[in-house]
Amino acid sequence: MNPRARLLLGALLAVLLLLPAFASNYVISVATLILYFAFTGQAWNVMMGFAGQLSLGHSLYVGVGAYVAAAMFVNLGIGPWLGLWVAILVCMALGAAIGFLAFRFGISGVYFALLTIAFAEFTRVGFDHLQWTGGSGGLFLKVAQREQMDLLNFRGPPAMYYYAILALAAGALALCAWLLRSRAGYYWQAIRENEEAAQALGINTFRYKMFAVLISSAMTAVSGVFFAFYYNNLFPEQIFHISRSIEIILGPIIGGIGTLFGPVLGAFVLTVLADGITELLALFGVEVPGVKQVFYGVVLLGVVMFLPNGIWPSLAKKIGVGK
Repeated sequence: MNPRARLLLGALLAVLLLLPAFASNYVISVATLILYFAFTGQAWNVMMGFAGQLSLGHSLYVGVGAYVAAAMFVNLGIGPWLGLWVAILVCMALGAAIGFLAFRFGISGVYFALLTIAFAEFTRVGFDHLQWTGGSGGLFLKVAQREQMDLLNFRGPPAMYYYAILALAAGALALCAWLLRSRAGYYWQAIRENEEAAQALGINTFRYKMFAVLISSAMTAVSGVFFAFYYNNLFPEQIFHISRSIEIILGPIIGGIGTLFGPVLGAFVLTVLADGITELLALFGVEVPGVKQVFYGVVLLGVVMFLPNGIWPSLAKKIGVGK
């Protein structure tokens, strides 16, 4: 990372750290949503952007991570910090199962993507009928948000959740930067560009693809736990739906797949503009069902047509920073 990039990153971090001091709760909630999608986008980017494995079912890990931690909290009284590790382990086991089935039997490309969708849909149907987690009626956390911070149970005001997701997003960025420059990162990029050539060079492609799946699923499980304790309610139809997976992947695609800052920029563009359009329509008393989805489609079409590598690579070149 060159000096200019470090300076810009430091300035951005300073602004984000000071934001709750002068921003309203609404602005904080929008910023929290941006950082949430930046974090989940980084998690998906490890699998697709770095290792070239297209997943369209990442809602599986969000949903399972959320339900495991929330159900342990509601039904067993086990706090989110222990539930977090259980959620990570369960999601990694699911990721390992999907990866093993796919990579051991040569399932790749669009067929691998369909496999990830199928697992997410099977799991949604299962949770629809699982009464221990509320079934289709939903699971509701018993402890509501309150103004006093309760870190043990992860309860508190909006600023607490904002700083938590800021720490997660910053940690994900640092982790991905390290991974991209590690041996695994170079092997992933070789696999992404040409898997057969990578095998010919002696790279154990099965091992390193599994490694990418495990890291991605673990990171996404963390976002699921945050989702559960931030929103306090879970419904299988909502959290496992393919639209949840699409929301996760749009940020990296629009910002720049395989880049470090692409998922962050993509999350910012999509969230701010989509929310702005919704608020603008509300100001004029107009309600358009599905307006966000239409907006996502228009932005995606524009990026594919005019910036096929995403917004960040072009922007980074203009301001003289690395990817």
